[in-house]
Amino acid sequence: MTVHELSRRDARRIAIRAQLLDSHRPASLLDVVRRLTLLQVEPTAAVAPSADLVVWSRLGSSYAPAELVEALEDGTLMELRGMIRPAEDIALYRAEMAAWETRTGLRDWEEGQREWVLANDTCRRDILDRLDAEGPLPLSALPDTTEIPWKSTGWNDDRNVSMLLGFMVLRGEVAIAGRRGRERLFDLAERVYLDEIVPEEKALDIRNAKRLRSLGIARAQAPETSVEPADVAQVGEPAVIEGVKGAWRVDPAQLGQPFSGRAALLSPFDRLVYDRKRMVELFEFDYGLEMYKPVAKRRWGYYALPILYGDRLIGKLDATADRKARVLRVDAIHEDAPFTKAATAAVTREIKDLAHWLNLELDLPG
Repeated sequence: MTVHELSRRDARRIAIRAQLLDSHRPASLLDVVRRLTLLQVEPTAAVAPSADLVVWSRLGSSYAPAELVEALEDGTLMELRGMIRPAEDIALYRAEMAAWETRTGLRDWEEGQREWVLANDTCRRDILDRLDAEGPLPLSALPDTTEIPWKSTGWNDDRNVSMLLGFMVLRGEVAIAGRRGRERLFDLAERVYLDEIVPEEKALDIRNAKRLRSLGIARAQAPETSVEPADVAQVGEPAVIEGVKGAWRVDPAQLGQPFSGRAALLSPFDRLVYDRKRMVELFEFDYGLEMYKPVAKRRWGYYALPILYGDRLIGKLDATADRKARVLRVDAIHEDAPFTKAATAAVTREIKDLAHWLNLELDLPG
């Protein structure tokens, strides 16, 4: 098979088109989620929740966050392990769930998790009984009858029911059935998921293919990440990128396609920038989420939004939605290099559209 030789610009454009961030906007929320395969549930809302920001970046201010709420309520979209996915894609994970209890070759920490669940089987059964009789229910309504408390480095100490529910989701016994405000509701998986189950090996191939289609170009192998891998195994076709080490896989449907870019403001958790190593390799962009840093050590702001223009990431927007004052406050627009007049105009339009979408007045610096 031919190994495709790509420039960095070629690779960037493939990635941007695949992520629906070129000038051809998708038609609907469902189109966006099916193409991206997921929206990450991240509650920080300095500007807006990440899932909503990701959709707004693709659809613009025609998108209403109530659409996402409705899609989760009617089951068109479902939440699994912190990711919102199309309901039909849950079938690609259920064989893996069913094998959780009997899987071999686990690492020590995975064996420890399985042993902890087994040691608290009485609590697990109590939760299933309560959900069977009364579900869907929030975490606060479920009994903690664990015999051995969960211990960690500190973050999750004594969060027994929360941790157990997470493992019961991995086992395919329990599912998130919706939300009441910001509180998740749990129910028996058999009452939430569709009946279809795809065999595990086939499901992995389909998931890799969908991931490559959503990313456009990705590593065949990459370091392990939580929940959603960054690599795609051997789907697609082989590629090398000029100036970038290593082997890549490219979605052949993206090769040779025309490119027309635009300006976009991205969530810090947007899949175009989520894999920071890939972001640096393709875009040569210096960026990191700074909300966990002390104020004095921040360069770009608490929740700075990467700025895309054409096929480059060109800066960061430091903005805060002050809902009490009904203002979108722009503290700074960090230009990695001085913006052209065209870029300034396009980015300004996006900032104004963001304020319009949030139904806030815009407070620009200077």
